[in-house]
Amino acid sequence: MKNIFPTPWLSLFLLIVWVLLFNSVAPGVMVLGALFAWFIPFLFRGAWPYFAKVKRPDLAVVYFLILLQDIVVANFKVAALILRKPRSIRPALFVFPLDMKEELPVTILASTITLTPGTVSCEITRGRKGILIHAFSEENPEDLINTIRNRYERRLKEIFQC
Repeated sequence: MKNIFPTPWLSLFLLIVWVLLFNSVAPGVMVLGALFAWFIPFLFRGAWPYFAKVKRPDLAVVYFLILLQDIVVANFKVAALILRKPRSIRPALFVFPLDMKEELPVTILASTITLTPGTVSCEITRGRKGILIHAFSEENPEDLINTIRNRYERRLKEIFQC
């Protein structure tokens, strides 16, 4: 079955995006979407890298909810910082040392850092030893490193059991 449908979840996702783009569930749209949703992953199956598997989807849902909460809170913090005292903004550039090496969890962590207002992951260092982070205003990067390690990286290690 893996040879026919190499990535069934990706195929399902592609079909959903196709239907949303066309804003229709007409039979022709569905058939053409299903063909593309099957053909694209089938055509590129040899190019997909090996990704770590999600071992704890329940924790992934919790991680997503925590991320949503952090995005909202960080938006207010950044807005307050800009509106109240723009002269106290202290940008910082530092490296977050990684405990994980797997590609997918590291990518999710870098994306999480970028999605949270006030921080941007600039680069994943060679060998996945660290993530270069730019913080909008951070007087003590060690505090932010500890927050990222305890709030995100630890949870990702549990989700992927790496």
